[in-house]
Amino acid sequence: MIKVDLTHAKLASSIFDKQSDVSRIHKWIHEKSYKGSDYLGWVDWPLNYDKEEFERVIKAANTIREKADVLLVCGVGGSYLGARAAIEFVKGLYDESSPKIYYVGNTFSSTALLQIFKNIEGKSVYVNVISKSGTTTETALAFRMIRLKMEEWYGEEAKHRIFATTDKARGTLKQLSNQMGYETFTIPDDVGGRYSVFTSVGLLPIAAAGVDVRALMKGSLDAYHDLNTDDLALNPAYQYAVARKLLEASGKSVEIMVSYESHFAMLAEWWKQLFGESEGKEGKGLFPASVINSTDLHSMGQFIQEGKKVFFESVLRVKDVLLDGSVLVSENDTDQINYLAGKSLHWVNQQALLGTLSAHVNEGNVPNILIDIPKHDAYTFGYLIYFYFKAVAMSVYMDDVNPFDQPGVEVYKRNMFKLLGK
Repeated sequence: MIKVDLTHAKLASSIFDKQSDVSRIHKWIHEKSYKGSDYLGWVDWPLNYDKEEFERVIKAANTIREKADVLLVCGVGGSYLGARAAIEFVKGLYDESSPKIYYVGNTFSSTALLQIFKNIEGKSVYVNVISKSGTTTETALAFRMIRLKMEEWYGEEAKHRIFATTDKARGTLKQLSNQMGYETFTIPDDVGGRYSVFTSVGLLPIAAAGVDVRALMKGSLDAYHDLNTDDLALNPAYQYAVARKLLEASGKSVEIMVSYESHFAMLAEWWKQLFGESEGKEGKGLFPASVINSTDLHSMGQFIQEGKKVFFESVLRVKDVLLDGSVLVSENDTDQINYLAGKSLHWVNQQALLGTLSAHVNEGNVPNILIDIPKHDAYTFGYLIYFYFKAVAMSVYMDDVNPFDQPGVEVYKRNMFKLLGK
């Protein structure tokens, strides 16, 4: 399903020197017996997810699709990045099917929030607010503004237009939901935010956008089975994990995720949170960055080709795209593009990828890891996110670091609360 190729021959042979480490860590992951084990619920989630709640998610999503012009997804970090990544990965950037989705509660920008209010007034609005505690400041502030607007617009009906995804029993959002009568969905206790995209956190907005969540869960389940092996020869997620750590040991400090599809940009943002928040601790870890080519070849491409050699690239390649067409013939050929007439647009994109790969690896001395996926549908997304979950757990445990906490995030919060007078 997913294939990992390495352009660095010595690296490819060195991977298998880490087999004993991989076997030990694989056992930690599946026995949930090492650092952060309380948050390893994602490992067998594709097998053991709450089937009853899953059906309620689909029912709520169908209601939203039938009745909403707009869905506000109110959350920050893992509470929205995975859903947005999935929707754009599967449907592209310009899907016109209802409802229009706006992502709020992920910034303190007053302009962003108030422009959304201006755009949605007079439309049929539904809300999915997502927060484990209910006190995450960006989300809580935005939701207060949204909730009061909804009550102003819809009165008593507002409670039927708001769905809360939160803790199953405690927290301010759960209490408010019980008080106001919102339907609630559960954030599992043993699944952290950045690992939660295939729980109700991600599934409700993904399904409301019209993405097949049954296929997504089937993809994650197949990945669970396929990647449940410690054999490096058979596990591409562990191949990727080991390769990135070997490259780090060779002096690389930055990993650049590369895609040639503009609608993979939010997947890259999700990937940056997953790896950055999981790995960047105790003075360790690779810095995760991303580019979307060929766009960024006209900006970052220069640095990658000839700048400091502190990075490597992991290139996500897709074989079959959702839409394709042929380059049209122009009678006068004033733009001198007729040599491409009749060629597939996707083929042109792939040649840009191959040309860049050759330039960066051979002339630029920038190692590349190639991650190949067959297409960008819901099944593949489910498979791919589980692939990345297994890879990041393996990578971070190789550094003897807890992949599932984020103590550094709390530092800015303490300083901000002091300035706000909390």
